[in-house]
Amino acid sequence: MNTQYEFGNSLPRNIVYVKPVAVADLPEEVRSQVAGAETLYAVHREDGEQLALVADRKMAFALARQNDMAPVAVH
Repeated sequence: MNTQYEFGNSLPRNIVYVKPVAVADLPEEVRSQVAGAETLYAVHREDGEQLALVADRKMAFALARQNDMAPVAVH
């Protein structure tokens, strides 16, 4: 069955992407502020601009939703 569907404006426009970031890959200035964590979570806009860097995945999703954004996980 191949039926076209017009999505229109029903899709969220404020999509952000949440991805894990290894602390070891971050600049020294950021690493010095992270106590014992090995992974942080970055929230990025569609164009790749980083909006936030937070301690855990759940917090990243909550932060996005509190700011009227639709978070999507990046693996």
